[in-house]
Amino acid sequence: MSFPIDAVRARFPSLAVRDDGVPRAYLDNPAGTQVPGSVAEAASATLLYANANLGGAFRTSVAAGAIVQRAHEAAATFLGAASYREVAIAQSMTNLTFAMSRSIGRTLERGDEIVLTRMDHDANVAPWLMLAEDLGLIVRWVPFDTRTWRVEVSALSSQLTSRTRVVALSYASNLTGSINDVPALVGAAKRSGALVFVDAVQLAPHALVDVRALGCDFLACSSYKFFGPHLGIVWGRQELLERLPAYKVRPATEDLPWKFETGTPQVELLAALTAAVEYFAWLGAEAGERGDVRARIARAYQAASAWERDLAARLIDGLQRIGGIEIYGIVEPARYAWRVPTVSFRHGRVRPDDVARALGAANVFAWSGNNYALEVVRQLGIPEEEGVVRIGIAHYNTPAEIDRALDAIAAL
Repeated sequence: MSFPIDAVRARFPSLAVRDDGVPRAYLDNPAGTQVPGSVAEAASATLLYANANLGGAFRTSVAAGAIVQRAHEAAATFLGAASYREVAIAQSMTNLTFAMSRSIGRTLERGDEIVLTRMDHDANVAPWLMLAEDLGLIVRWVPFDTRTWRVEVSALSSQLTSRTRVVALSYASNLTGSINDVPALVGAAKRSGALVFVDAVQLAPHALVDVRALGCDFLACSSYKFFGPHLGIVWGRQELLERLPAYKVRPATEDLPWKFETGTPQVELLAALTAAVEYFAWLGAEAGERGDVRARIARAYQAASAWERDLAARLIDGLQRIGGIEIYGIVEPARYAWRVPTVSFRHGRVRPDDVARALGAANVFAWSGNNYALEVVRQLGIPEEEGVVRIGIAHYNTPAEIDRALDAIAAL
């Protein structure tokens, strides 16, 4: 069936907003997506009717506890986890990665090695650099290949030694949009005996995540990047999470996953997370899937990624027709399966922030800057203070919005 773009857009109230009669074009999606009305309604209903702390015998506390449980179960289904006990949810992916790195650090010794890549967002770099500084660990770096735009297995393998304890890598780049062959990279890292921490923040809005199939030990993502609330999620193997010490207050439980979730949970946002997962299930049903929730989520991604790929092709082709633009990432149509629809570029004469302002003036929302991908811009020789123009497509975008962006850039 054709992609149900009209039904999709009807689920997102913000897509109908106009400013001085001009519709908004949300192409800022790598930094955070819009949400279906059902996501906002779930948060609102919780604040109004289940606003209580956990553990009480009264109705609002019991209701809040049920909301928290359902959110963890929904996140486990979304990621393909074996159990909700493997899913920790907190304020942000960055906070969770810092916390989890400290727990892992309790198992490391001076002189142990951590392997990082030049392709990652700093949220999967800085926590490990600071851990290495604190504990006297050695950091080894793996560049990405600027021909394939991926971290290649051979490059990773060259940095693995008998002292490698942790490998941190990204599933998809938030700047170039390229997708790593994570199962192959994980396989190489596991053969060296290392733990593998995968940042899937940029992959999760565009493709199905299956943590058990990947073979990694930890995987992080952010629900506000996949049409949900501002929360971070970290999945970890249950046997590892049970062994790792958690940084928590003394009265807190040792049970999973709660020992890694410090403080009172954001119950209203957890309700919204469940609604975001339910949105994917709805989209899968719209695309013709009648199976269980996981099957419907998988079908939603199949339908959405095909639509997004066509939009990305339209954007890349249009940019290439404008003189003086250099795109950083995969531009060969035959290789579009190895990228998410995040397209970053620079112009030879116009600064990225000037391009972003021109787009903003046309009510087209896009980012400029290094987008916290410091190691990416450094490897590419891009000035850190300037960065790139980044246009990020989501499945609710339309060909007309892509054309509006291209027209604004060409006019500039």
